Amino acid sequence: MYAVVQTGGKQYRVKSGDTLEVERLAVEAGQPVSFDQVLLVSDEGKVTVGSPTIPQAVVVGDVLEHIRGPKLIAFKMRRREGYHRKVGHRQELTVVKIKEIKVS
Repeated sequence: MYAVVQTGGKQYRVKSGDTLEVERLAVEAGQPVSFDQVLLVSDEGKVTVGSPTIPQAVVVGDVLEHIRGPKLIAFKMRRREGYHRKVGHRQELTVVKIKEIKVS
């Protein structure tokens, strides 16, 4: 059984036991979190597609930790004008372990 959930403007295909990194959630480490924007559920070949979401489906997981992603460098330069700019960015992420997919 797997599901497609949407969080942080991105879509993730998850199944029970998966660990994924999503955009920072306002939930403390060790606490449960539920994703109610479930777009698709597949249960042994029986596929349910929402329009746009499935109202009775919920994906439940536990927040393991909050981390920061890898550092990305944005560099701008205009040749022969002496202009250059270097900016670094690290995205705030939350590590979530999926416990179960509920469809009522």
